[in-house]
Amino acid sequence: MESVLKYLEWTYVSLALLGGLFSLLLLEIIKLNSSRSCNPPGPRPLPFVGNLPQFIRNRMAFIRLMPKYGEICTVYFGKKPSIVLNSMQIAKEAFVQNGTVFSGRPPLPIIRSSKSYGIVMAQYGHSWREQRRFALQTLRDFGLGRKTVEEHISEEAKYLLKEMLKQEGNPFHPIHLFMNAVSNVVCSIIFGHRFNYDNKRFAILLKLLNENVQLAGSAVSQLCNMVPIIKYLPGPQKKVLRNSFALKNFILEFVEEHKKTLDPDNLRDFTDAYLIEMIKQKSKEDSTFHVENMMTSITDLFFAGTDTTANTFRWGLIYLMEHPDVQERCHEEIIQLMGFDRFPCMGDRPQLPYTCATVYEIQRCANIVPLGAAHETTEPAQLRGYNLPKGTEVMVNLTAIMTDKEYWKYPDTFNPKNFLDEKGQFCKNDAFLPFSLGPRMCLGESLAKTELFIFFTFLIQRLKFSWPPGAPPTNMDGIGFLVRGPLPFNLICHSRETTH
Repeated sequence: MESVLKYLEWTYVSLALLGGLFSLLLLEIIKLNSSRSCNPPGPRPLPFVGNLPQFIRNRMAFIRLMPKYGEICTVYFGKKPSIVLNSMQIAKEAFVQNGTVFSGRPPLPIIRSSKSYGIVMAQYGHSWREQRRFALQTLRDFGLGRKTVEEHISEEAKYLLKEMLKQEGNPFHPIHLFMNAVSNVVCSIIFGHRFNYDNKRFAILLKLLNENVQLAGSAVSQLCNMVPIIKYLPGPQKKVLRNSFALKNFILEFVEEHKKTLDPDNLRDFTDAYLIEMIKQKSKEDSTFHVENMMTSITDLFFAGTDTTANTFRWGLIYLMEHPDVQERCHEEIIQLMGFDRFPCMGDRPQLPYTCATVYEIQRCANIVPLGAAHETTEPAQLRGYNLPKGTEVMVNLTAIMTDKEYWKYPDTFNPKNFLDEKGQFCKNDAFLPFSLGPRMCLGESLAKTELFIFFTFLIQRLKFSWPPGAPPTNMDGIGFLVRGPLPFNLICHSRETTH
């Protein structure tokens, strides 16, 4: 009799649990259907996880399908709807014409616990405006857009060439070399210092930086953004925090060193300039210039100025090796203008239209951030008849815009003619948006464009790149969630000078 009662008790408990789960599922389905009826159309989401499984399974295929739902569509990363803008017109309407309303940032707990500091993930407001304005002005003071930065890049290009020639004729993986080269340009501006390619500590930090980009896009990290408490549980997401802590300590060492040797009459770099600004504004109660903002702003500049540009370089090498005819034509154009003796500069662009077009086409096809950085509405807004509450996440489908047949002659293939007119001269394209648009567009655009042009022109002038014999076909969809990078690959380089 007692065993029967226990069996009945377990049966009632099981039925109660099943009933509760069923009720919860039913409630979630009702809420989901209600949400979908108020928002633009989009792919059908699953309860609780939304479209996340479809996205993780094949994110690029999923992103390419979004325009079939119209200029504006809705996807669910978890339970929360995200609005995706699939055309140039609607992206301008939101991010340019209504920039103040669409320039917030959604919280991403896996990356940062606070939204108030720095530049990249800071909420739109007084602090963000001051930090961005100061960063732009200070970067200009230290040569951004002028010959000074070009000299830094040219010098670093020579170091990079030397390192690549050490591997001449042998297959090697270029990820470390390019991250080191690009990061050194940023470090020379922020810290007034570059690092040798054999510096083991710096190599570890760059590895941690690259790991964080990949981990931030993992399935576990997305679950962490949906349920922030997961961040504190054991798992791979903890590695993001450990890596971030190591990077912060690295930056802190440089800041402390700068404090000891600071000379207000002789500012050496961005860190010096920020420390002086902190001293100037110390008496202001509402000053946004303090240690937390300085550390986060430097981290933002270091992160944003390294990984995305290095990724573009790696994609560029893949496209050049996949299209050796393009590589040869660029080389011939460069040699005709400057031979082997002269170093390229930004002033050479008008005389190198095909090379310039190739660099732009690499950026278009590389498509490093397929959905741009997520925005958030700062107040209730209307867009194409839809009411968007305050705090609605909004993304721009840069993949759709940079492959739109209305704007591109060869939207789905790598072809520098996308940036050449009938006379073979370089021409810009309004749909070229690798740096996004509006108030939140990338503040490192000028630096990235200078690096890409000088590095690529110099390397194509001096080296020939090719696949190792028997190299497998490249997966052109790449890897990553937030930032799209190529899968690991090897290449072979040979000096051009020995063949002339």
